[in-house]
Amino acid sequence: MNVMRTAMLLAFMTALFMSIGFLIGGKTGMMIALVIAAGMNLFSYWNSDKMVLSAYHAQEVDARSAPEFYNMIRDLAANAGLPMPKVYIYDNPQPNAFATGRNPENSAVAASTGLLQQLTHEEVAGVMAHELAHVQNRDTLIMTITATLAGAISMLGNFAFFFGGNRENNSNPLGFVGVIVAMVVAPFAAMLVQMAISRTREYSADRRGAEICGNPIWLASALAKIAGAAHAIPNYEAERNPATAHMFIINPLSGERMDNLFSTHPNTENRIAALQQMAHEFRGNSASTAGFRTDRPQRTARSVPNAGVNADPNSPWGRGTNEPRKGPWS
Repeated sequence: MNVMRTAMLLAFMTALFMSIGFLIGGKTGMMIALVIAAGMNLFSYWNSDKMVLSAYHAQEVDARSAPEFYNMIRDLAANAGLPMPKVYIYDNPQPNAFATGRNPENSAVAASTGLLQQLTHEEVAGVMAHELAHVQNRDTLIMTITATLAGAISMLGNFAFFFGGNRENNSNPLGFVGVIVAMVVAPFAAMLVQMAISRTREYSADRRGAEICGNPIWLASALAKIAGAAHAIPNYEAERNPATAHMFIINPLSGERMDNLFSTHPNTENRIAALQQMAHEFRGNSASTAGFRTDRPQRTARSVPNAGVNADPNSPWGRGTNEPRKGPWS
């Protein structure tokens, strides 16, 4: 079913891309757009994850550079029955996270330094379990490809104003009206596709993530904290790449305040309420909460070799072995 949905989405986005080409340059523009769209679809399938990670300057970590975080992902992936994904951290004070990759065998999860510093160990586990749920549900391919194509559509819409107004060379039958449509309607349609994808998949990932980590309240608590901080702490990389906003667990754009058609994510309060209801279902079922370890002792960086996100005091993660850690790593 997910394969069919991905194919349908790619077909729609390609048709939208071709329509913009037609509005800008008539039949010639449409054919050029078809070739570009075909190339982008192929390129996005293999490289969209790398592009997203690069946009946020994410750095891959392992069991040596970020032992607690890496081992957490390992445990959660084992709970979910998933192969171990690549693990990334990107330097941003806004607490947030996303997943990417074309399939579970070629997937990656990324967390911000703000997430690791501001949330408890259990809350981080809930967030990363949610991201692994996207991997398991095979949402990551469709979300990363959509981000790539939506960004290209928006860019092409902007180009329409500069290159679509030459009436002598433009075979567009709608003339300047077509250019206006390409500028406004096409990026808006791409944005609506992104919203539909994210809003329909977040609830499913919330529920599966709660099952993976074993406690819905961990994720509910994390969502409340992230939602509050996301609007107070700017994410400049996300502001420069708004087409990727739907990939995050909470919308990273500072201007996103609405729970309506124009929101890329479901209302946070509704998501929390659903998780709280799920917690009631979990009660009395000890097997549901038996997977993930919750008995980790409280520790400081001084007592743990190579503690913190990175033991190098000059690293972008800002903590060496002689400085106490915050959040889940304290």
